[in-house]
Amino acid sequence: EARRQRRLLLVVVCVALLLDNMLYMVIVPIIPDYIAAMRDRGGAARPSAPAGGNESGSGNWSLLQARYPPAASGNEDVQIGVLFASKAMLQLLVNPLSGTLIDRVGYEAPLLAGLAVMFLSTATFAFAENYATLFAARSLQGLGSAFADTAGIALIADRYAEEPARSRALGTALACISFGSLAAPPFGGVLYEFAGKRVPFLVLACVCLLDGLLLLALAPPCAAGARANMPVGTPIHRLMVDPYIAVVAGALATCNIPLAFLEPTIANWMKDSMGASEWEVGLTWLPAFFPHVLGVYVTVRLAAAYPHLQWFYGALGMAIIGASSCLVPACRNFGQVIIPLCGICFGIALVDTALLPTLAFLVDVRHVSVYGSVYAIADISYSVAYALGPIVAGQIVHTMGFAQLNLGMGLANVLYAPVLLFLKNVCQMKPSHSERNILLEEGPKGLYDTIKMEERKG
Repeated sequence: EARRQRRLLLVVVCVALLLDNMLYMVIVPIIPDYIAAMRDRGGAARPSAPAGGNESGSGNWSLLQARYPPAASGNEDVQIGVLFASKAMLQLLVNPLSGTLIDRVGYEAPLLAGLAVMFLSTATFAFAENYATLFAARSLQGLGSAFADTAGIALIADRYAEEPARSRALGTALACISFGSLAAPPFGGVLYEFAGKRVPFLVLACVCLLDGLLLLALAPPCAAGARANMPVGTPIHRLMVDPYIAVVAGALATCNIPLAFLEPTIANWMKDSMGASEWEVGLTWLPAFFPHVLGVYVTVRLAAAYPHLQWFYGALGMAIIGASSCLVPACRNFGQVIIPLCGICFGIALVDTALLPTLAFLVDVRHVSVYGSVYAIADISYSVAYALGPIVAGQIVHTMGFAQLNLGMGLANVLYAPVLLFLKNVCQMKPSHSERNILLEEGPKGLYDTIKMEERKG
């Protein structure tokens, strides 16, 4: 039963991550028309230009964009850029608090709270009629993500305590994140065109509600009496100054910068440099889903066979990301640009799949085996990249150029790759006097320890 329960909990977490990333990207084809309709609120809300589609926002505008005539003011460019960045900004601010809270109360209650906030955010999106409400809904999503994403990944690391099961479970979660990000724009665009602006959000809200009910049935937070004996996790500020964790966090932030900075800028560049059509712009990132999943699969298999080379898989991924970023400006047509984008996503899969389990291992051997704060640090790393992307990337392209942006991101990844050599001897570390050491060597001493021992035996 414990094995079946943890598999169902993995499903709950994967659905939560899928929903979060679908909601993050589903507004790509919808939000420009929202803004345009608000601008024209004095008259009929007619289909109009994707505000900011030529300057800022996200590059993955759907095929609906072909229906709109060009136009939009620069002020709307700023509005969309701030709107897209607001989620990551609030997530960045809340994560230190959410990580500490998760360490104190366990994983299930914060995950349920995060799903509830995401449900409220999705419903707010569905009925929003002005920019302030859209901004509030987007920020609310960041609040929910800070709890749901961090608690979900930490729950997987806790329930899948041994390798290679932990790497497989975290790899599955990463694949769901990728699928949600890439499938959301077509999903939102089709439903928006044929069923109306509210339907995509209402569908996601219903799935979020069902996911929360499943979590409530599997692991009711109010029934977690064993949390009274849960060991106190290492404070997040102490984890941040751990040099090994700091190296991993820096790698996670650096490897995601190319993706975060290219999303809002590559559409303009494709139109200006190669005369890309609307369907080419809309499908820019879709092929990259397959190498991302391939990268997750390859890394999981390699980590099972050669677990002492996790640092090498991450360094190799950063080198691939760096080389691919430098190749983007040299592309001259749609077919060519797909290749480096696939390389970037393949490299990100290598880095994430290799280093996320490494964070849990570092906590096991150097601190206390409670994972809320350490995965809050990982979420902070992602949020730094995605908070800066929609606001900073366009300005860099305007002042320095698209080629210089890509060369800079590529150089940063190539230079950071050797830093992961610092993690070379991590696998040889001996466990500290942590919760895992107590459970596996000294035997259970309390209610919480007894329950954890039974789960591991199961």
